[in-house]
Amino acid sequence: MPHPVTKKQNNSRMCFVCGLFNDHSLKASFYETESGELVAKIKPTELHQSYPGRMHGGIAAAILDETIGRAIAVGKNDQVWGVTVELTTKYRKPVPLDQDLWIIGRVTKDGSRFFEGSGEIVLESGETAVSAVGRYLKVPIDRITDAAMDERDWFLYSAPGDPEMIEIPGR
Repeated sequence: MPHPVTKKQNNSRMCFVCGLFNDHSLKASFYETESGELVAKIKPTELHQSYPGRMHGGIAAAILDETIGRAIAVGKNDQVWGVTVELTTKYRKPVPLDQDLWIIGRVTKDGSRFFEGSGEIVLESGETAVSAVGRYLKVPIDRITDAAMDERDWFLYSAPGDPEMIEIPGR
């Protein structure tokens, strides 16, 4: 079933997950959907490897952490981010390299200072390879770092292949 995209979120310059100018980045783009979830599609390479042909478990946790942490902005002000307090990850299947992966995140509980969320990495077969739940502190973007951020560090990158609908295998 296709999931209509309502908005694309910003990318950064050097982030390991979404950085467009970081040669080792997953170069993830994040799309808000009509269902209130956040979805990214990535294709990890040898740069993201642990065992031959497998994505490193720490990288799987990183992409889930970022996706769940960004989910707080879905349909809201994107000037508030989630800073990780706790993340619990369950590894169910090996995550292959050089194949499309869908990462889905959502908010499951939204409080005034904290929120909780969940997410999963879905394989081309539709199976869930990795799932996670986390707790995050809401922090305004201007308090995330001591370094100055400008449009070179955090920007909306519209690409020719940006989807209007996202199809997630098995969903």
